[in-house]
Amino acid sequence: MIITLGAMVANEISAVLNDWFRANARDLPWRDPETSAWGILVSEFMSQQTQVDRVIPHWEEWMARWPNPSDLAADAPGEAVRAWKRLGYPRRALWLHQAACQIAAEHGDEVPSDVEVLLSLTGIGPYTARAVAAFAFGSPEPVVDTNTRRVIARAVHGRAAAGMPAARDLDDMAALLPADPAEAAVFNAAAMELGAVVCTARKPACLTCPIAEFCEWRGSGFPDNAPTKRPKQAKFAGSDRQVRGLIMAAMRAATGPVSREDAVAAGAGVRAGVGGAQTGAEQAVRAYDSLIADGLIVEHEGSVRLP
Repeated sequence: MIITLGAMVANEISAVLNDWFRANARDLPWRDPETSAWGILVSEFMSQQTQVDRVIPHWEEWMARWPNPSDLAADAPGEAVRAWKRLGYPRRALWLHQAACQIAAEHGDEVPSDVEVLLSLTGIGPYTARAVAAFAFGSPEPVVDTNTRRVIARAVHGRAAAGMPAARDLDDMAALLPADPAEAAVFNAAAMELGAVVCTARKPACLTCPIAEFCEWRGSGFPDNAPTKRPKQAKFAGSDRQVRGLIMAAMRAATGPVSREDAVAAGAGVRAGVGGAQTGAEQAVRAYDSLIADGLIVEHEGSVRLP
């Protein structure tokens, strides 16, 4: 059953949660009021599918080296891949470099504030566009991530978990947003924060939740009514992702081009003893070919290098 909150209750939830956020928000560097829109955009790229604690040192190094989009655009894309280190999903580094080139060339080195314009940049989807518009420019856009969806599922709909993303997610968030744009931007961040540190997936801290009195899930006795869960991601150990990571680590560590054989060898043998050395070699070749297809490494004059 979908529960529609009255305006008064929605206002109470947003007011209480915003007060809680101002007093308890984690001290993340990109939340500094002096952080540029570029810094916020970089944080959003890095935080996709990556824990915040891992992102912080990489973000700080990145911003010290490339404080503006034009600084990154002036370097080769391979330098972005190298600086990405072990954040995972290194295509994000290539996309961020391409976005920096677009911002420098087409937008006067200033991150655009309009959601539709942001969507035209490489690597930016609906969530990132809305997040940058809200957190960098104070736009009253509803911003919904996994944490926000969980908070809304429990507090508003009385469900243990949010299930798969749906079009109504933005409508749910829009119904909770305060009318004041500044307060709306705070609430977007506050709902995410609550889901990240209090209303967590496995062990929600309901006794310390600032909006516990409004929570439909708590009021219903915490029913175990979670919808069908997403399929679990395959194990990392022994996967093509791990082999790709080993090859990329070798490429980042290299001071110059390496041979194709050495690049493949860096990823071979991961499954030795399980599927045999030959299986490891075949997997390494497959991983190598996928990195070439993704543009994360390039073949040039008989050798391989970062782009």
